[in-house]
Amino acid sequence: MGKWAKARQRKLALKQAPKVERSKGDRRGNYEEVIKENKKFEEYYKLQNIVPEHEWALFMEANRSSLPASFRVTGSRSQAEALIHLIQHKFVEDIMKLNDGLDENEVEKKIEVFPLPWLQELEIYYTFNGGYAMFLFRYHDNLAWQINLTRKDIRSTEAYCRLHNFLISETESGNISRQEAVSMIPPLALQVQPHHKVLDMCAAPGSKTAQIIELLHADESKEPEGIVVANDIDNRRCYMLVHQAKRLQSPALIITNHDSSEYPNIFQKDPEGSLIHLKFDRILCDVPCSGDGTMRKNMLVWRKWHPGNAVQLHQTQYKIVKRGLELLEDGGQLVYSTCSLNPIENEAIVYRILKESKGSVELLDIELKGLKHCPGLSNWIPVGKDMIPYSTFDQIPDRSKSILREYHFPPSSEDSTIYPIQKCVRVLPHHQDTGGFFIALLKKTRSLPWEKPVLLADRLSLGSMSRTKDGKADVKVPKLQGFNEDPYIFMTEEDPIWTPLREFYKLDPSVDVSSFLTRSQGDRRKNVYFATTLVKNLVQSNEGFVKIINTGVKAFARCDNKWSPCDYRLANEGLFSILPYVKSRVVKIPKEDLVILLLNNEKDTPPYITSLSETAQEAVKDLERGSFVLLVDCVLEDGGPNFTIELIGWRGNTSIRAYVALNERVHYLRMCGQDVSKFEKNKYKEAEAEAEAEAESTEENNGTLELEQPSTSTPQEINPELKSDNFLVPAEMNVL
Repeated sequence: MGKWAKARQRKLALKQAPKVERSKGDRRGNYEEVIKENKKFEEYYKLQNIVPEHEWALFMEANRSSLPASFRVTGSRSQAEALIHLIQHKFVEDIMKLNDGLDENEVEKKIEVFPLPWLQELEIYYTFNGGYAMFLFRYHDNLAWQINLTRKDIRSTEAYCRLHNFLISETESGNISRQEAVSMIPPLALQVQPHHKVLDMCAAPGSKTAQIIELLHADESKEPEGIVVANDIDNRRCYMLVHQAKRLQSPALIITNHDSSEYPNIFQKDPEGSLIHLKFDRILCDVPCSGDGTMRKNMLVWRKWHPGNAVQLHQTQYKIVKRGLELLEDGGQLVYSTCSLNPIENEAIVYRILKESKGSVELLDIELKGLKHCPGLSNWIPVGKDMIPYSTFDQIPDRSKSILREYHFPPSSEDSTIYPIQKCVRVLPHHQDTGGFFIALLKKTRSLPWEKPVLLADRLSLGSMSRTKDGKADVKVPKLQGFNEDPYIFMTEEDPIWTPLREFYKLDPSVDVSSFLTRSQGDRRKNVYFATTLVKNLVQSNEGFVKIINTGVKAFARCDNKWSPCDYRLANEGLFSILPYVKSRVVKIPKEDLVILLLNNEKDTPPYITSLSETAQEAVKDLERGSFVLLVDCVLEDGGPNFTIELIGWRGNTSIRAYVALNERVHYLRMCGQDVSKFEKNKYKEAEAEAEAEAESTEENNGTLELEQPSTSTPQEINPELKSDNFLVPAEMNVL
């Protein structure tokens, strides 16, 4: 049967499959009901003994239950502590009130909200070359939370509507990340510090990249010396990373689009201007996998799971981690992780790497307080497609030796003492009501046995010819997919838009003009971006050799306004990066005035300056028209911490407005203790209102309501406060 016939057969089977009827308010349609059974899955993992026999029932029960929701507060934001306080004393308490009235027979319905234990009391230390460490910062306690409600529960139950709106708005504004609990572990195991050069080899959709960026920006008083390079092979998924970058507002991020198993060598300029090979201090290899640790949220795993999936992926995973170790600096650390339970994708990869590296790679312990886990397996049994187990490679029939290889097998008893695979971390779903995950922390102690010095002459330009050992052209590199990216043009003192920017905002002389870049040339460039010195170095040193999708954070945006002396306004995305250099047009106003500005969302009728307090009026009195920075000192109620709100404002001739998007507007109002219910969407009340309107319309059509006589009054007679210029018809015309 051909592939098209098979596709038609699958499509027909889906049409004939049983459907799940959903409620009227659920607009997601009907989907095939997934039976959470797979005999091969159970047979295989019982054979591997990944779970003690007395825990097997708990393990399977957890796999068949839906995954709880979890989220993480952005730890690098100055408002993180205040937001955590708000979560604890508003949302958690409100949710827990829903438990009131439950009796002993309804224990299963009880809602539990709790902080993840392995993010409690987590401390990061700055390590010096001399070997000693200095305390850098402590992660906020209660940074990450888990709720024993599924995402479906939260979005499809009216009682949780407020929580749903909170999660959506705060995620869009970058203040929280909705991330699976076990997915937060690999970046923590890396122990990233602000001076590290970090590579995330398989980064999309970007939740782990977001964590790494937060760690890089641990010291908010200055720019990080390090950098994060986030890569993905899929061009479309790279733009998901771009969206994450906008939320996280980091000038130290570069997004690239390459096959991570063949990731190109990166070069940088040294102080003398010579190009030298750059290696990374930390690398995250969260590789593609069979994903059977995600079966609590990915229902298709139940139907499609087969032991052959892991065997097929093993070589790809091995090539990625091998390339990662080649790109790693001596003394650097690499985390290898999967959301798979299969030892063929996990321990077998680690064992193979350790054995082939011949002592140049060391497996380290992972220490996270409060994390329940089991050690890595030192023994497992490979299984063929026919589910026949093989204890040794010699037992495999010749016809199957091209599928199951010697490196799929566990270490011998002698090798088990040499390679301590039990240092790996294996998290199972029933340990703490999460998904399944595997993590290994590797340290490169010296150059790899096969590693050779990388020379500048060896690198290949995009789409060029690869070379053989004798220097001759060999095979053409496959054409890169996706869009052709615009160039990255770094500004100079002679740039015509630089002087107006510098003078209008009185930019500090210490800021380097070449840290600003644009994506086009000419006098009417749309946006101006800001990047760190190292980002600029890498972009300029690798242009034409590395496909860079995005870098820099938007600092200024063009805003053609004939009443403003400057054609560019400040951009909220880059405010935290650019604010230390802005020495003019920074205004501090009381919280009450900020609330007035935030509550006004009318584009054409911003608040008049005279409607603000005398303190605010005095602060903006001598300010020229145009963009400026608003600073507001705040304190939360109920003994909450002090914090400062920084956002962009716009000074008109007689008016002033807060220049922020709706989701950020809601966030700031919430932090100011205001009621934001009018901004929240309640689909249940909307559906109820629609039903009522439909019922009234039906009654009118049936003639059950008395018809009112047309009014001959003008709008002003009905409501004297209305002005005639609010209507498109003259005031003297009667409105029927």
